[in-house]
Amino acid sequence: MVLQALVDHKGRFTNINVGWPGKVHDARVFKNSGLFRRLQQGVYFPDCKITVGDVEMPTVILGDPAYPLMPWLMKPYTGALDTEKELFNYRLSKCRMVVECAFGHLKGRWRSLLTRSDLSQTNIPIVIAACCVLHNLCEIKGETFMVGWEVEANRLAADYAQPDTRAIRRSQRDALRIREALKARFQTEQGNQ
Repeated sequence: MVLQALVDHKGRFTNINVGWPGKVHDARVFKNSGLFRRLQQGVYFPDCKITVGDVEMPTVILGDPAYPLMPWLMKPYTGALDTEKELFNYRLSKCRMVVECAFGHLKGRWRSLLTRSDLSQTNIPIVIAACCVLHNLCEIKGETFMVGWEVEANRLAADYAQPDTRAIRRSQRDALRIREALKARFQTEQGNQ
């Protein structure tokens, strides 16, 4: 079962979408989510625009290559990369590490999420959502996370690997301009902070 989540800079889940079968592509799950609709309508982060170079842009979320490039969703460049694109991808990857850590902590704390479940299809999303809430509480309270938990979670995850999916290569003019503006900013002194 797919858990798709928006994670804040402190590793907390701020929006989750759970319940789609594991074989469904991430981009399809996302495009059918309430989060996608609210971001597309510009109501998820209302009145939060910044200007980079000469490009005004909304608050952006970060995604991996499986997601569509949108004015409010940045993803890495693919294909042959010059040094500017490599730097953009590197910085985007550094920002996305908090997301990877959040999922690692979630799976490490509740390793039962990685194994087959005897729960009904109706109850599985409820349990996953409850684990996300408990994860947030642990993060807010600064609960200790043992490294061994993640090692065990990775071992279990290998036993229950999800099917591979191909990246979606769709671009839009506004999203490309935003990514180009961010890439240019990353080349400047101000972008080195």
